[in-house]
Amino acid sequence: MKRWRLLIHLRSSLWFVPVLCVLAGAGISFGTITLDRVFGYEAVPRSLVGGPDAATAILSTVAASMVSLTTLVLLITMVVVQLAMGQFSPRIVQRILRDKPSQLAIGLFVATFVHAILAVREVTNNGDGTGHVPGIAVLAAFLLVVASIAVLVVYVQHIGQALRVSALIELVGKDTRALLDRVYPDKGESLAEEPAEPLVVRARKSGVVTGIGSEQLVEEAQRAGCELELVPALGEFVPADAPLFRVHGEPLGLDEDRLREALVVKLEPTLDQDVSYGIRLLVDIAERSLADSPFQDPTTTVQAIDRLHDILRQLARRPFPDGRYRDDAGQVRLTVRSMSWEAYVLLATEEIRLAGAASPQVTRRLKAALVDLRSIAPPERVNVIDRQLERLATAVETAMDHERDADVALADDRKGIGAAATLK
Repeated sequence: MKRWRLLIHLRSSLWFVPVLCVLAGAGISFGTITLDRVFGYEAVPRSLVGGPDAATAILSTVAASMVSLTTLVLLITMVVVQLAMGQFSPRIVQRILRDKPSQLAIGLFVATFVHAILAVREVTNNGDGTGHVPGIAVLAAFLLVVASIAVLVVYVQHIGQALRVSALIELVGKDTRALLDRVYPDKGESLAEEPAEPLVVRARKSGVVTGIGSEQLVEEAQRAGCELELVPALGEFVPADAPLFRVHGEPLGLDEDRLREALVVKLEPTLDQDVSYGIRLLVDIAERSLADSPFQDPTTTVQAIDRLHDILRQLARRPFPDGRYRDDAGQVRLTVRSMSWEAYVLLATEEIRLAGAASPQVTRRLKAALVDLRSIAPPERVNVIDRQLERLATAVETAMDHERDADVALADDRKGIGAAATLK
């Protein structure tokens, strides 16, 4: 138990890896200085490292810059901890402190600092431009500085990715799954495959489907003589070992790995292929602006509705694929669930209607968007818009105490409450 407690303490501490790196930096410094002494300080030409004055200036500058970089990384780490505590959960701080890239970045910077400080004392100056210059140690400092610059860029990229909600959620989920395998090593009986078709191809890892290589899937289905049905839709989360494909027919030599490789699975949805995710982001912005009160920031919501209106207007008259992909002979080889016009309209308007029913600025802008969409949509696509207009009217009448207020809130206006208000 003592060893286990010590291991847990070291894993959750921010200082352990940097301390090891300090020792490594000291070892590098002593090692390079020893080599310089063995070669009589002539192993590296002076044309590369300069004379005593230049070597002293270089090592002093490296030491000072590494202190600044270490301070920067520590400040960024503290800011990340504060943001995570405020926006997500105070209990996630422990997981962030265990972040190995942050510890390694700090460790490399302090190791470079220690190496430069120990190496500069080996430089001797006779006052006339001559003296001992530990060329190998100075060259090692150059290499450590280059590595530090590269690590700094990688660290900034990493910390930006680590601040994503999906990354923090996956951080906890990944550790919990690893703990689950240790606490409950027996995975129990495997899922029984159905004796009849369809054959099921399961996911090996969890994640969100962000890309579908339809051409590769159609080629593989044609080669195996079967039809594939993709179970998750684009942008949906797939748990590990969950059904990924249903295979219809009698496949011959179906390459399941090739099927999995044809899908891009990431931590969160992206805008690479998923139009609905862009709409989802705009809806999230609109809802967040109304989170505490319908009058908190309705102008931001109106601006989000402007973009949603534009997107739906572009979609209103476009044909939508049926999700069936065929080979050159016209045989259906792949079926994928896809978004419809009704799904896009509901995604773009339903939650905003519920969140902003008590805000006249939001309801007027939303109604103006729906009325405009109704004027350009084909007849078969009007029903969903009419239903949303009816639901909007009901929600506003329920949220408003007076009929006059409801009438004002339901007057369509593209600015929310703007110039059109004078015409009503």
